[in-house]
Amino acid sequence: MSYRFFENKSCEYYPCHEGLKEINCLFCFCPLYSLGEHCGGNFVMTNGIKDCSGCTYPHKPEHYEAICRRLSEK
Repeated sequence: MSYRFFENKSCEYYPCHEGLKEINCLFCFCPLYSLGEHCGGNFVMTNGIKDCSGCTYPHKPEHYEAICRRLSEK
């Protein structure tokens, strides 16, 4: 199952989110971002801009399957 999880602790931006014991960097840039308000993550709209800085959805290993399913629906 190692193909579902990748953590890059040497990244200059690591950790990109505080409070997670492990961060799945496989989806560093959220592949669901373009789905707008239907992405399923925890975001805030600020002046018409989607702010995902508080969202950890794509970084949790248990969400790998759901993300792949959503991508196949596009």
